[in-house]
Amino acid sequence: MSLTTTLPLLVIASSLIPGLIIFFLSEEHYTTRTVLNMSGAVAKVLLVAYMLWGVTQGQVFQVQYTVLPGLELMLRADALALLFVPLSASLWLLTTIYAVGYLEGSPNRSRFFGFFSLCVASTTGLALAGNLFTFFIFYELLTLSTYPLVVHRGTHKALRAGGIYLAYTLAGGAVLLVGVVWLYALAGSVDFIEGGMLEPLAADHAPALRIIFLLLIVGVGVKAALVPLHGWLPLAMVAPAPVSALLHAVAVVKAGAFGIARIVYDVYGVEFAQDLQLLWPLAVAGAITVIYGSLRALFQDDIKRRLAYSTVSQVSYVVLGIGLFGPIGTLGGLVHLVHQGIMKITLFFCAGNYAETLGIHKVSEMAGVGRRMPWTTIAFTVAALGMIGLPPLAGFVSKWYLGLGALEAGMPWVLAVLVASSLLNAAYFLPTLYQAWFASPAEPWPVAAGRRETRWLLLVPPLVTAAATLAAGLFAASGYSPLEWAKLVTAREYLR
Repeated sequence: MSLTTTLPLLVIASSLIPGLIIFFLSEEHYTTRTVLNMSGAVAKVLLVAYMLWGVTQGQVFQVQYTVLPGLELMLRADALALLFVPLSASLWLLTTIYAVGYLEGSPNRSRFFGFFSLCVASTTGLALAGNLFTFFIFYELLTLSTYPLVVHRGTHKALRAGGIYLAYTLAGGAVLLVGVVWLYALAGSVDFIEGGMLEPLAADHAPALRIIFLLLIVGVGVKAALVPLHGWLPLAMVAPAPVSALLHAVAVVKAGAFGIARIVYDVYGVEFAQDLQLLWPLAVAGAITVIYGSLRALFQDDIKRRLAYSTVSQVSYVVLGIGLFGPIGTLGGLVHLVHQGIMKITLFFCAGNYAETLGIHKVSEMAGVGRRMPWTTIAFTVAALGMIGLPPLAGFVSKWYLGLGALEAGMPWVLAVLVASSLLNAAYFLPTLYQAWFASPAEPWPVAAGRRETRWLLLVPPLVTAAATLAAGLFAASGYSPLEWAKLVTAREYLR
């Protein structure tokens, strides 16, 4: 086998193999477990970097295995996959550093890091899937590998949240499977092809294709937390902070949004989806979710629940962009797939720092915390302002292109949605920042001897992702920005 066929497998194996080994380590093997975690995370970043470089040089990385005649497991690195995989790999490295520090001294760390690695392996496989069948396999593996992370603490509240998470995601998987099987029966193939492959079926099967589209979107919409399929997400915040960061920025929620992009662009094709009148209902669903999530976030005092409802809203910017027929809206939605990830993981890292260092879990408890933990609060501030959409941060870039895309698509009402959402974002983030920087605590915050902040393992990751939030906006026009890669994906979907 050549490197072009083995590299997709190696990218998955870089997290799969360490995860499997870690399961057999006792809790006392701290150094071995940490070395395995970090080695796998660094190896994945390097392998993905080489894959990204290779694709820019015209190399094709693909491997496939025939399961049944006409049905194959296929992994392929295309432009859309490589918008998501580098995000997953780089944020996994930072989340691994963070989790090592966060879980220091806690029980069941081998179990945690084993499933943690399997979760990222599943996410990578899902991103590299070359057809809907392979996507479905890894989609379900992602559910099974994240459930133990949600229930990690083993409390009644955690077990209840995990049960609801399974009920939602397994039901979504069942609906997705029905759609995949039905589509295969009609088309004889479920491969991802740029521009889609279903247009020849339109004359005889247009009604069936509309129903199948609904089934597929509902199936992945559970993980994308589209209203009313979002109920599991706020409850899952009972999980430890590294898991929350993983769910929102790297794995589950992002996998759902990525699945919607795959279905629209590489199964149906965006132009065919527009001809079937499928995009405007998707845009409406995204707009409703954007506003609903923002409204719910406004009334949450618990920091992680506020961030969870913010995710419900922010991920649907991706869906909204996909639903805008036109390259500019597509560009805004796809680049937000990356921008939302780096901003949201920063916020969850910071929330974990507040909880781990000072026992802060609510916005109302944050009075003056910026003076006690200034660097953590600076990172939180950058990410929060980015979520609002202030220039020159990453969130502004996404919203700018979504607004232009709305005008291009002849859907000016989307501008009202974007403005309303940004105002709501400001309404729930600015009071949080005011509490942190300007309110006075009832009692002075305790300061450890010689240390004003938290442990460096917990501090470095949010500082890096906050810097990335700023850089993604300041250098959006550079040749190496997420925006430029999103432009490449968009060009391939529209200019053929």
